[in-house]
Amino acid sequence: MSHSSLYYLCTMYTREQASFIKQKFWTTLGQFLALQPSAEGLKVNWLNYKTGLKHVYFRMDADKNSAYIGIEMHHPDLGIQELFYEQFLEFKPLLNSLMEEEWEWELHGLDERSGKTISRIYHTQQGFNVFNENHWADIIRFLSPRMITLDSFWADAKYSFDALKG
Repeated sequence: MSHSSLYYLCTMYTREQASFIKQKFWTTLGQFLALQPSAEGLKVNWLNYKTGLKHVYFRMDADKNSAYIGIEMHHPDLGIQELFYEQFLEFKPLLNSLMEEEWEWELHGLDERSGKTISRIYHTQQGFNVFNENHWADIIRFLSPRMITLDSFWADAKYSFDALKG
């Protein structure tokens, strides 16, 4: 957790209150998404999406300033992490087309949560505050269609990663 996030939590909410609010938001989002089958027609846990690739995750997050969605590559071997990233680069036109927007691409950046080097493809929207329930509908409208589209993208792209399964 960043210093500014910790400061915000200390001045506005106790750690327990902040945790409760975020848990309530994620439960609400999970209930909303539970109604949506995967691109392959299956029931899926959208909040803990399984890509089938070790060290490759679809992540969503929201804090006091923004909402975030991304594909994260956490492989501890940076060379293999880079291979995953390069494989995703092959699909950049498809991802951009499906998302109808450009996402940020970052090779070997710092994950603030873990302090480890990760690569990621992501989109962030500023102006959302997960601690304000009046923003929840907007955050859900930001995250939900992108997560569903990531699933659709993955239904087409995942087989090209079979050689990198290890």
